Amino acid sequence: MDFKAIYRAMNQLEDNRKISKEIVIEALKEAMAKAYRKHIDIPDVLVRVEINEKTGEMKLYQQYTVVEEVEDDELEISLAEVKHLGLNLELGELHEIQKPIDDLGRAAALLAKNVMKQKIREAEKQSVYDEYIDLLDEMVIGLVESVEEKFVVVNLGKTMALMPRAAQIPGEVYREGQNIRVVITEVNKETKGAQVLVSRADSKLVKRLFEREVPEIYEGVVEIKAIAREAGERCKMAVYSSDPNVDPIGSCIGPRGARVSSIIEELHGEKIDIFEWSENVQELIKNALAPAQVLGVIPSSDKKSLMVIVEDNQLSLAIGKKGKNARLAVKLTGKKIDIKTQSDVEASGIDWKLAMIEFAAEQQRLAREKAAAKLMEEMAREAEEEAVEEVVETVEETVVEAVETVVETVEPVVETVVVEKPVVKEEVKEEKAEEPAKRVKKPVTKKDTYVSKFEKIFDNKPAQSESAPKKRKNKQDEDRKLRPAELKKDKDYEFKPIYSEEELEEIKRNEEIDEYEFYDDIDYDEYDEFYDED
Repeated sequence: MDFKAIYRAMNQLEDNRKISKEIVIEALKEAMAKAYRKHIDIPDVLVRVEINEKTGEMKLYQQYTVVEEVEDDELEISLAEVKHLGLNLELGELHEIQKPIDDLGRAAALLAKNVMKQKIREAEKQSVYDEYIDLLDEMVIGLVESVEEKFVVVNLGKTMALMPRAAQIPGEVYREGQNIRVVITEVNKETKGAQVLVSRADSKLVKRLFEREVPEIYEGVVEIKAIAREAGERCKMAVYSSDPNVDPIGSCIGPRGARVSSIIEELHGEKIDIFEWSENVQELIKNALAPAQVLGVIPSSDKKSLMVIVEDNQLSLAIGKKGKNARLAVKLTGKKIDIKTQSDVEASGIDWKLAMIEFAAEQQRLAREKAAAKLMEEMAREAEEEAVEEVVETVEETVVEAVETVVETVEPVVETVVVEKPVVKEEVKEEKAEEPAKRVKKPVTKKDTYVSKFEKIFDNKPAQSESAPKKRKNKQDEDRKLRPAELKKDKDYEFKPIYSEEELEEIKRNEEIDEYEFYDDIDYDEYDEFYDED
């Protein structure tokens, strides 16, 4: 199978119809699986298709469930056989065996083709739905693709929309290649035909045109409260301004009628009546039936409709040509209207002036009740918001108090662990810093006098190490060191050297002599050998 050609086709679908390659690949896998099931004539066989986008290789695997005893060899494989093949699989797992794709017959290939087409159509339908569902009731510019007897096909750029004859402006002629403004009225993905329906006869088109032409409407200062339209003939629109300094009717008409004129031109001469919205039903009906002059509005005898009283010469004007004016007023107000002349009402014995006063009083009462209900609703909402704020504040205060308590509890421990420890380090550092100072301030003693080996041997004090600090010597100690005889007297012991018996006798003999005697008859030369030996 030439997967490169399929890959190029997927890129074209992604560019032209906004269908991702992942969707096409999944559709291809499902199509190949169904084709293989058709080829082996086993509809419930498990199949897995693997596609490598880099190498363009496609592999098809038939899956077998590992069981103890095989009941259907096309769907199952025994555990013993799996162990014999050296595979580490458990019961319930799947064993895959690759199957050749080239063996698929023509019927299987046609099935795969049809499945691919169906999946691509479904993906395209979903893509169109996701694209235009957010544009519902919005105005777009389309290109007339073809004009048929019962509908017009409009190209919206990413899909073809259908405009039925009922959605067209009567008498308007459409040409292929013509750009027209339409409003999207329906986006549907369930039907087999067109997914998007557009209209030029819908009243939302007039509303969007005014939003485009009138900045006050687009910004929300002026609001279109109600609109009723008979396409190609007349449109009535009730507007309201939230700013008392802004005239809603003048804003829609524009300077010298420039704004409304451009809209009328777009609608090919359709008449547009603009009047001010009122919560009072009597005032609203009077404004909606303009240009006819209304004398009064009273409820009918059955209380299901309203009776509009006009002068005898205003009846035809109030009804309008073919009843258009009255129909538009009914659509706009949502009330049933029965138009009567003054003479007919008086002939029937109805005191319409008194009925009108009572009806006006009833409307005022209803208006007050509505305002009171609205005020109570606002107050309840404000009270609810305040209660919520109080709860939030209480929770915040509780949390803050809890945090402060925890901080107060933990702070001494933190100070002990974090603060006191560095202080100890500083003291240690100070002590360590003092030691070199002591070494620096080591007292310098005078030069030691010469001490013979004999005095060192007889000194009972241990030799002081060089590293140990030397104590400062006073003057008396230095003087005593200079006098060995006194130093010897301070000794609390007597050193007795070891002599031989002959030497002891000679020493004893010498001690008995007060003075040293020298004898001339002694030959000292005989002792030279003794000294030479030493």
